[in-house]
Amino acid sequence: MDKKEEKIIRTVERLADDLIDLTCRLVQEPSTLGNEASVVDLMKTELEKLSFSPLLLPVDPSLLADHPGFATVPWNYENKNNVVAVRPADGEGGKSAIFNGHLDVVDPEPVSFWDTDPFEPVIRNGRIYGRGAGDMKSGVAAMTYAINAVEKAGFGLQAPVTIEAVVEEECCGNGTLACMAAGYDADAVLIPEPFGPTILTSQLGVLWFKVTIEGKPVHVLEAPAGTNSIEKIFLVIRALRKLEAALNDSDIPEAYREIPHPINLNIGMLNGGNWPSTVPAISEMHCRLSYFPGTTYKEICHKIKETIQAVQIDDPWLSENPPIIEFYGFRSDGHTISRNLPAFNTLNDCHKSLCGKDAEEYIATCTTDLRAFHFFGKSQCTCFGPSGANYHGANEWVDIQSVIHTAKAYALFLARWCGLVDD
Repeated sequence: MDKKEEKIIRTVERLADDLIDLTCRLVQEPSTLGNEASVVDLMKTELEKLSFSPLLLPVDPSLLADHPGFATVPWNYENKNNVVAVRPADGEGGKSAIFNGHLDVVDPEPVSFWDTDPFEPVIRNGRIYGRGAGDMKSGVAAMTYAINAVEKAGFGLQAPVTIEAVVEEECCGNGTLACMAAGYDADAVLIPEPFGPTILTSQLGVLWFKVTIEGKPVHVLEAPAGTNSIEKIFLVIRALRKLEAALNDSDIPEAYREIPHPINLNIGMLNGGNWPSTVPAISEMHCRLSYFPGTTYKEICHKIKETIQAVQIDDPWLSENPPIIEFYGFRSDGHTISRNLPAFNTLNDCHKSLCGKDAEEYIATCTTDLRAFHFFGKSQCTCFGPSGANYHGANEWVDIQSVIHTAKAYALFLARWCGLVDD
């Protein structure tokens, strides 16, 4: 590192307390699906305090409906906003960047599994505990203060940088898609997902779907005369598990050949019946299934339909009363890109300058908002972020030093990718 970069790194270190404070304040906002407004307001206020000019960008289905990446969902978009702030270039010659992070979190229930209140952040043994501490409010704080550190160190940038703090990454990606549709794009995009200081080159496709089965309700005293919808839905689950196994055993892309069981079916929600002494009339399950890069959303939907139709053929009741299949939320194809891209090499060099070794490559068995940039934008895009554990589980935590490292790497990336301008 030269003296300018060393000054930037020292500035990040001086701002570490502010960075951690922002993380904790973001965690305190219970930004589950439908409850994102308060955290969006907090983020907007923080950016204004740091002399950005943020705006609220609505997620508007009427504008997105015809976009090939738009995911249909069963909820409404009243008061659904992203926060976007563009820092204009101070000079010429650099390459532009977007830092994108999501503000939404998954439900922490059952909170009885937690040692502490999930929305009251706790700092202990070098970690921050709380829902969203790792996934990914600490990353949002790190990317924000990386830009602030460059300015506090007395430098401008030769190219514009955009901060996007978005909603609905955890369910569909429509937040980031709204930013893309509004014209926000850049030469490089970094997302501080909590996969650690790694460079993501592959991620799986992911979709959500719901299966509803109708039975025949009767009093339990004559149970054989009825049809138990809950028991019928287990026939579908068994068939879907066979599909999962088949997907894991054939046409495995090279990137995933060393990963055990990369494709996962999750029966995430199961509801049925309304009375212990009544044969249940209706049951439904909500599922998440992943699929390899190279397979399209339409292809995997077809496989799911075929799988469930085969169950109908073997079951007289289901043949006469076919399950209803609805696809909603995630409809996110996977992708694989080269590790040897200019933005990735620059990011790797930044990491190496800080710790003396190359960043590891990350092959993700999930999806991220990278898909919007990869399929619909011009950028070289990857994830690089903090380290932690228990994301989507109880007692989620993030390592504080890894958050600070992320901010340092991002600040160096700005210096080298966008280019510095002396104040």
